[in-house]
Amino acid sequence: MPNLRISEAAALLGVSDDTVRRWIDQGRLAAVQTDAGRKAIDGRELAAFAKRLTEVAEPGTTVAASARNRMRGIVTRVVKDGVMAQVEMQAGPFRIVSLMSRDAADELELEVGSVAVASIKSTHVVVEIPE
Repeated sequence: MPNLRISEAAALLGVSDDTVRRWIDQGRLAAVQTDAGRKAIDGRELAAFAKRLTEVAEPGTTVAASARNRMRGIVTRVVKDGVMAQVEMQAGPFRIVSLMSRDAADELELEVGSVAVASIKSTHVVVEIPE
């Protein structure tokens, strides 16, 4: 699993780079040192942290919504059986759950810590891998 830059982790969590750095400094989020000497976050660690954030997050109030949304996030859970897969993602403060065929989840190589994009229209959610 590749490590994510602080800016990538911040974007996935919906916070600023400085907030991620503070969480690292406070010991709330573990970081690793890259070969270049910079801090990075392991994808699995970020997924676990994102999941913990939702346990205390308030839902908030909306004043408007679009008919179509694309939300970049990190996979926090994948459950597969013989035919289907349930994929959970955290996109900023939003938890997204998608049901798809096991084949689709396998083809996308979705696992905890993977970065993915959820395309949401009505009750239909499509998960894609970003470039």
